Amino acid sequence: MTPMIQNDIFSLFPGSQPLLVSMPHVGTLIPANLQPRYVERALQVEDTDWHLEALYDFVRASGASLLVPNFSRYVIDLNRPSENTPMYPGTNNTELCPTRFFTGDPLYREGMAPDDAEIARRIRSYWQPYRDALEGELIRLRQSHGHAVLFDAHSIRSQVPWLFEGSLPDLNLGTVNGNSTAPSLRAALEQVLARQSRFSQVVDGRFKGGHITRHYGRPAESWHAIQLEMCWSTYMAEQAPYVLDETRANQVRPLLQQLVQTMLAWKPD
Repeated sequence: MTPMIQNDIFSLFPGSQPLLVSMPHVGTLIPANLQPRYVERALQVEDTDWHLEALYDFVRASGASLLVPNFSRYVIDLNRPSENTPMYPGTNNTELCPTRFFTGDPLYREGMAPDDAEIARRIRSYWQPYRDALEGELIRLRQSHGHAVLFDAHSIRSQVPWLFEGSLPDLNLGTVNGNSTAPSLRAALEQVLARQSRFSQVVDGRFKGGHITRHYGRPAESWHAIQLEMCWSTYMAEQAPYVLDETRANQVRPLLQQLVQTMLAWKPD
């Protein structure tokens, strides 16, 4: 049994199946020495992917590996490239070290946003350790099983005008237009979503996959990556204090279990 790794940066719970579930935006900590740089509102970390560990509470029992960070995306976004190139050209984007809320308002006090040296420090301190752990676990899974599937789990408010127009579908599956995973796995996950009617869904719509999905989705190398961006409205209140709604969570959780079980059961062609 591969030992669990828990440190100040992340927790990695290695599993026995060829699936790793990554939750790069569930962290809520901002280091005490950085807090004075942020506007007071930022310390409430409102753009967190709230409650995903509770929503996916079945993952570890399924045999899948689980990787979760401790620090907020306001410190550094683990799902952005270290070069800070935009994920979705032509639209508003959040940065590697975000300087704005999802509303577009400034995160930092005047003149306190991180400079290049501070960004480089945060890459070394937070981004690189998480990404090293993610890649190391994918390597281990591929060595053990012949292939590895990465499921990058996310959530977001259903309406964020600064980032996109209108309302998102409830469930947004991303495979980088089919490039980050084998066609048979993409099709199997599409079928799971299509067989139900409670939740609206789309595949490779507005959210096609962030940098983690794009970078580690290498079907030719037996790494298959999928992102799911789901609306908060499917399982929680969309206003502060962002409380988990167990009734709604219990309605969507079985569908999430079906998606995870599909990834666990899938075999490469």
